[in-house]
Amino acid sequence: MTYVGQTPAAAQQPEREDPSERPSVKDVVAAYVGLTKPRVIELLLLTTVPVMFFAQRGVPELRLVLATVVGGALSAGSASAYNCVYDRDIDEQMRRTRRRALPRHIVSPVAALVFATVLAVLSTVVLVAEVNLLSAGLSLGANAFYVLVYTILLKRRTTQNIVWGGLAGCFPALIGWTAVTGELSWVPVILFAVVFFWTPPHTWALALRYREDYSNVDVPMLPVVVPAREVGRQIVLYSWVMVATSLLLWPVAGTGPFYPVAAAVLGAVFLVEAHKLMRRARGTEDLSVIQPMRLFHHSNLYLSLLFVAVALDPLLKI
Repeated sequence: MTYVGQTPAAAQQPEREDPSERPSVKDVVAAYVGLTKPRVIELLLLTTVPVMFFAQRGVPELRLVLATVVGGALSAGSASAYNCVYDRDIDEQMRRTRRRALPRHIVSPVAALVFATVLAVLSTVVLVAEVNLLSAGLSLGANAFYVLVYTILLKRRTTQNIVWGGLAGCFPALIGWTAVTGELSWVPVILFAVVFFWTPPHTWALALRYREDYSNVDVPMLPVVVPAREVGRQIVLYSWVMVATSLLLWPVAGTGPFYPVAAAVLGAVFLVEAHKLMRRARGTEDLSVIQPMRLFHHSNLYLSLLFVAVALDPLLKI
């Protein structure tokens, strides 16, 4: 597979560990931690805890927050570890992933699979025992969806992989809400939708930066199969829908004035960045001109601050 405007580059081979040198305990521990993709866990928890504050309309019980955080982190880590096992063949060939534990042969596929399963079981036990069955079921469902639907079914088959596969990353908003209330409502569904529409701009910006990697391993991320200008157009479309969806929380949940002001300002800044990327992508495939990582980093900041606003809004009304 080749991507638009470029010639395919030979896949770079991963750096293999010297078989004569046994990894230290520190290396092994770091490898297992790496399997869980801690940065992904941080982002998922950032969309869980603020929703608990919003559901409580104040400060939730510390024990409940800790149990939800631990259970959610274990579940997210499990899904990531399963993903690392299944994708170890392409991870060996991609610059962004070739230093992971499995490509470096510090952890075996069987050991990683056992590790992922143990994390899934522990997560379910914690959430059932300390939170509730609904939250545990949602967490388990998100894990299964990420592994079975995104990783196995969609990722290597369609440009829509991250659009529908990204649903798994939306579940923390539901889990945070149900942990406090024990039931679902339209409020967490709106926040679920915000993350759903945020995921494509966030991921496609990163995929633009590493499109050669994805092309080399035949993963049809959108930037691999369409010109950068079309990626930019799609990013802008999803960004507008994301911002509009974020503002729905105001009338549906009856927030105070702080949230809609914060959402409007953050959304406006995000839209400016998205439109800048689209303009830069017109007529060029040069990544140094397009600068996709600007939007990628900004998208992390946007989601973080938006959910901080979700947590702060009820506190400011007390």
